Amino acid sequence: MRKVEKHHIKKLEDYLWEIPKSFRQDMRVPARVLASEIILDDIMEDRSLNQLVNVATLPGIHKASMVMPDVHEGYGFPIGGVAATIFPDGVISPGGIGYDINCGVRLLLSNLHIEDIKDHREKLSKELYAQIPSGMGKGGQIKLTPLQIDNVLLQGAEWAVEHGYGQREDLEYMESHGRLQDADPSYISDMAKKRGSNQLGTIGSGNHFVEVDYIDEIYNEDIANAFNIQPGQVVVLIHTGSRGLGHQVATDYIRIMVNAMSDYGIRLPDRELACVPFNSVQGQRYFKAMCAAANFAWCNREIISWEAGKAWKNVFDDFGGGLKLMYDVAHNIAKIETYTIDGTDKKVIVHRKGATRAFGPGFTELPEPYKEVGQPVIIPGSMGTCSYVLAGTEKSRDITFGSCCHGAGRRLSRRAAKLQVNAPVLKEELKERGIFVQAGSYKGIAEEAPIAYKDVNLVVDTVQNSGIAKKVAKLRPVAVIKG
Repeated sequence: MRKVEKHHIKKLEDYLWEIPKSFRQDMRVPARVLASEIILDDIMEDRSLNQLVNVATLPGIHKASMVMPDVHEGYGFPIGGVAATIFPDGVISPGGIGYDINCGVRLLLSNLHIEDIKDHREKLSKELYAQIPSGMGKGGQIKLTPLQIDNVLLQGAEWAVEHGYGQREDLEYMESHGRLQDADPSYISDMAKKRGSNQLGTIGSGNHFVEVDYIDEIYNEDIANAFNIQPGQVVVLIHTGSRGLGHQVATDYIRIMVNAMSDYGIRLPDRELACVPFNSVQGQRYFKAMCAAANFAWCNREIISWEAGKAWKNVFDDFGGGLKLMYDVAHNIAKIETYTIDGTDKKVIVHRKGATRAFGPGFTELPEPYKEVGQPVIIPGSMGTCSYVLAGTEKSRDITFGSCCHGAGRRLSRRAAKLQVNAPVLKEELKERGIFVQAGSYKGIAEEAPIAYKDVNLVVDTVQNSGIAKKVAKLRPVAVIKG
């Protein structure tokens, strides 16, 4: 297979590059990269761009396959990838959503200033670790019956609210209000349901975390005021998804689609891109199962927020004032969205894998305080580095199907990070910098060390300079909880 070299890539404009459709005969559309030249050189080091070219061969793909500046190699699709296929007969591909369906982030706001918690950081980190189960396969306190898990899969975050694990107003501050209406639990296997039956309210392992941060810098005061954030304010960042349930859904349907592709005359350069037409029997079943798994993830993050609130109260009592949801957004999901294409409004199936929705002002789904400024975009960095809050823009709809990066992006594999990082030493170094880490193993700390990730500042500056999102605030960590 022909390898992408730097000379194959054309510059369309500052921060936007293209591998033309003529690069390979089987490409149906060009492949585009949102990056600075420095980041582009870094991207050339792995197979991301070759995977991006493969995505451009999908039946029904529209306009271009795309990657964000945090892109790195993934399963089939590169992580940081975006692809839109024409509704309803373009394909849907589980590889374009990922194994952790509706992995996403949410930000909780407190009334406390960093000075208020200075002497409580270590205690707070330990209490959060005690209240929020974490680690590979780790279950939580909630044990769901078969009927209950079906209700979670249908209702999403509403289930958590109805059972006392959140406030009804929280639903207004979530993408899709924490529930996809097309969910159908009957298309999720018993094995997937079994894996998820005790995992609500847990973060799992890998790059998932709960982190206490403070607002270090404000870049846009008007938008910050609309988001109700201010300098020095303490916030809590949560990053996790649908746990073992979502992983099993992906596993089940990738196997189904690999076997079904020949029925639809689909041939692809990489079987990891396994797909079927969206309006096929298998496509509809997968989409409805994916929606159900996404609902599970929103319910999971809502319950984790409740657990974080318990820890907060245990440490600060009434002085802490509680935690309030600022926003929750997915970055592993497929959505049916409408865009103006050649002067006509058309529906497309937007695959976002490690990419965050970034819609601009006026988007009807947004809560009232955000409608004039755009959707919050939450970009975590890595353990020990900063994270960002941005706001989406109209330009994102024009060039990236309303999408933005979702994090810093890995630059080292987990294996390479473990070989290079002395985890006990790193934990002490972070503590000396005022960052308290609680984790189930040193392995997890090593795999998620700051050197394993790209420079989040460069990634976010690229996004801002390209015009698809505006920087609003920078966050600095003081406590990190990992599996």
